[in-house]
Amino acid sequence: MITLGDFRIDRAVEHEGPFVRPQDFFPDWDPTVLEETHDWAGPVIDPASGQLVLSFHAFVLRTGRHTIVVDTCFGNDKERPLRPVGHQRKGDFLARLAATGARPEEVDFVMCTHLHWDHVGWNTRRMDGRWVPTFPNARYVIARREYEHMDALHARGDASMHGLAFADSVLPIVRAERAVLVEDDHALEDGVWLEPCPGHTPGNVVINVRSKGARGVFPGDVLHSPLQLARPGWSSRACDDPALSSVSRRRFVEQHADTGNLVMPAHFLAPSAGRIVRRGAGFAFVPA
Repeated sequence: MITLGDFRIDRAVEHEGPFVRPQDFFPDWDPTVLEETHDWAGPVIDPASGQLVLSFHAFVLRTGRHTIVVDTCFGNDKERPLRPVGHQRKGDFLARLAATGARPEEVDFVMCTHLHWDHVGWNTRRMDGRWVPTFPNARYVIARREYEHMDALHARGDASMHGLAFADSVLPIVRAERAVLVEDDHALEDGVWLEPCPGHTPGNVVINVRSKGARGVFPGDVLHSPLQLARPGWSSRACDDPALSSVSRRRFVEQHADTGNLVMPAHFLAPSAGRIVRRGAGFAFVPA
């Protein structure tokens, strides 16, 4: 649990472990980065498999007025044949979420930084053969630009992992009239607002929080790995627009470096929250 002014932030993990070879994930992969970051980046590579180690988790933000879930991971029972770790899962994520004190019916808002398959899965769950909102009383806040991009792909028959996720984890929310499409600078309440950060996806946003002068930010996939702080120009193969993603990442890192702002990426290992500091010609991550 993290306290940010009057806000409380918890983390609920769905999966953590080796995920993909770094050379398959980062087109610009250079293994010398491991030597440069060994004293601060933590266990970013699994020694047995040589794969990047990633965490897939949601954050639970309590502002005193609202309970907000940020990014919703894989989901259960979802058809994800290209990613065995997310395919037809039968996990206990909702129990882990409840352990933070957030049962599904108590959540007021769900906010996804973008609509990729590993960020929207628990938007819905299967009941009586159909997909229904997991959080029955919540409003799902979605950046309009992101939704329209994914909706256009869906209309053209997108059969990718993201297309499958849009069909089973986003459209049911819209049909249930729980979705709220907003501009990508929308303020949800005093101290919680969106900021556009395109590149990973066209409508990608970061979620800013501020309470009593303390500031934090949920950047989603602007950063996948601490290694990208040493190499801010590195975009992943999951980025829709690698060049724009690189520009946005550099801007984000510069914006938050040496400010004391709490940065909470979607895939960093525990504690998954820390501060960006300048280090030589690059940057480093200091865990909270």
